[in-house]
Amino acid sequence: MDKPQDQQLIGESPAFLEVLERVSRVAPLNRAVLVIGERGTGKELIAARIHFLSGRWDYPFIKMNCAALAESLLETELFGHEAGSFTGAGKRRHGRFELAHKGSLFLDELSSTSTGVQEKVLRVIEYGEFERVGGSETIRTDVRIIGATNEDLPTLARAGKFRADLLDRLAFDVITLPPLRERPRDILTLADHFAIKMAGELGKDLFNGWSERAREMLLDYKWPGNIRELKNVVERAVYACPDEDSPIDEVVFDPFESPWRPSKSTEADTVDISALPDQPYDFKQQIQDEEVRLIRSALELCRFNQKKTAEFLGMTYHQLRGYLRKYDLNEDEN
Repeated sequence: MDKPQDQQLIGESPAFLEVLERVSRVAPLNRAVLVIGERGTGKELIAARIHFLSGRWDYPFIKMNCAALAESLLETELFGHEAGSFTGAGKRRHGRFELAHKGSLFLDELSSTSTGVQEKVLRVIEYGEFERVGGSETIRTDVRIIGATNEDLPTLARAGKFRADLLDRLAFDVITLPPLRERPRDILTLADHFAIKMAGELGKDLFNGWSERAREMLLDYKWPGNIRELKNVVERAVYACPDEDSPIDEVVFDPFESPWRPSKSTEADTVDISALPDQPYDFKQQIQDEEVRLIRSALELCRFNQKKTAEFLGMTYHQLRGYLRKYDLNEDEN
């Protein structure tokens, strides 16, 4: 797989060229940057460009997808841990902040982090220091943070789901990437680029282009998955084309489309509407009546032996006694 710095940022639409201009202006500054955009718009490529156009280009460019790990694992991945800090931690491990020293750290899906992790990230931005998990030694680091998300962070901050003070520190400059549907003149340029690379990968002598029908299909599609989806669709079309000497005429946007495709709803997902009342009802009372019915049936089955009834229902004797008192069922023994 190509490294981000080896992949090309291709396009000539005004919106895309404006983004590249913004990147060129902010790259030399030693400030945090936020890259906002829908999935598949190339946020990681933009982050890599910021790094490699900066004075940190000769130092590490470290990446971390914050949504890929649980909070406890994410914390150790970012800040490292000391030996013995938790089960399985046999030796000290350096986190991404240490590995990115003097370079840049790309934090993707930043909106998915917990407030605890956000607080530690804020401390690194403000003071350039942190502690490893399970440690007390203060670690100094010099890292430029490039955050990325497809969420509306100001809205999350107002709702208390993202720290407002961290957002202020990250948002020295916010670069919002246009979706592919807003870059129509770039669609065919990108499609040709991906097609030529795929043809070479398949050992084909050349790429014969697109038919007029295929070009219209590519231009008319809305591309909800943006450039990543375009790449997959184009590579699939080149791979599936039966005639190397003719332009590609068939474009498949949904590879799952088939007359024999399994139904979207399975039997387990089907709700038995007939089991529901045909008018509003008291849900709590319905549950209580069902509990009473089941307990009475179990008591009768166990000949009102409460210990056997409790075992039959998978509860303790004291739990059963609590239900009997709650529903005044002790009289059933008589």
